[in-house]
Amino acid sequence: MTIFTNARLIDPEALTDQLGWLRVEGNRIAERGTGTPPRGESIDCGGKCLAPGIVDLGVKVSEPGERHKESFASAGRAAAAGGVTTMITRPDTINAIDTPEVLEFVQRRAATDAIVNVKHMSALTKERAGREMVEIGFMKDAGAVAFTDCDHVVENAKVLQRALTYAKSCGALVIGHPQDPCLSNGAAATSGKFAALRGLPSVSPMAERMGLDRDIALIEMTGASYHFDQITTARALPALDRAKANGLDVTAGVSIHHLTLNELDVGDYRTFFKVKPPLRSEEDRLAMIDAVESGLIDVICSMHTPQDEESKRLPFEEAASGAVAMETLLPAALRLVHAGQITLPQLMRAMSLNPAKRLGLASGRLADDAPADLILFDPDAPFVLDRFKLKSKSKNTPFDGARLQGKVRGTWVAGFRVYEG
Repeated sequence: MTIFTNARLIDPEALTDQLGWLRVEGNRIAERGTGTPPRGESIDCGGKCLAPGIVDLGVKVSEPGERHKESFASAGRAAAAGGVTTMITRPDTINAIDTPEVLEFVQRRAATDAIVNVKHMSALTKERAGREMVEIGFMKDAGAVAFTDCDHVVENAKVLQRALTYAKSCGALVIGHPQDPCLSNGAAATSGKFAALRGLPSVSPMAERMGLDRDIALIEMTGASYHFDQITTARALPALDRAKANGLDVTAGVSIHHLTLNELDVGDYRTFFKVKPPLRSEEDRLAMIDAVESGLIDVICSMHTPQDEESKRLPFEEAASGAVAMETLLPAALRLVHAGQITLPQLMRAMSLNPAKRLGLASGRLADDAPADLILFDPDAPFVLDRFKLKSKSKNTPFDGARLQGKVRGTWVAGFRVYEG
């Protein structure tokens, strides 16, 4: 038994932030309160924030195929240091996770090497090629929590319709990347004055809206459960709002980079700021924050994408997209709290509760009998990020040298401490 005392309990279900205590028995939360705590072995939280661990929906671990970029061991350490107690991993590895055998391989590696919970997504189509759907029923039975081709958009609407119909019959969640692939192919920036001045190949924000509209029509046709991995433009929000109002089973996420950075941060072709979709305008960024605050966008994720130095030290057009973000997810997100744009309970709702609910997981809560997956953090502790101190194997972060606030002081998975800050 462990009792956390003198803690700011951040409850994303009740949207409350109050001083109190919480008791853990074994691997579960037993009870909590605001008065005098019960006697027993205790941890004095010193008035710091105690919240459910982050459930990060969309982490890339580069196994199999590119262990030099990120392994389950290094990703687990990075997750624990960032307050992520559950990683939901993507299937966009060199050998796509599209068969029960490959899924079993990554499950074994994760169970052996990672110090946090790991759940795995399966590809939606074989080799993520958009031609033939995977055995959705078999993959779900083998433990896949969702199905996605990631940024490889299924261009053939008939193939996607069949996959959605089959997923509906299996009760499976499909995750899609809302982009028109013809318009966005080869783009490195969002179209506008900045991209034109820099001479960068660009894509209109309408490409996201067009992809979203196509997918919503197919969701309406099939009745499938669907999650849009990244909504990043203001023009896409009205369509998403209508889909939810019409009763479709849709949710949406946004990456931390599109909430805290904009297209101007690319500056003089800084490739650590090259992500997919490309960074948007400041107006789009502010619209995304409003959408998270209102609940229209359900999930904030890291979209953790490790890349090695060789793939980033290239001209901006040719450089690989993506950034590591599990260790910077919380302090970067706390920028929104410090700016008064969102409250701490709303932030944890989007990073812990909502992704857990969408995937049918019991975590993401401070409720009695919930898993004791917890993070203790100081939201005001300042620091300057040094990318070489990150626990990820890859160091491609856009926040290198940035002044941030918010340090994780402790991470617990199933009641066991896996990180001490």
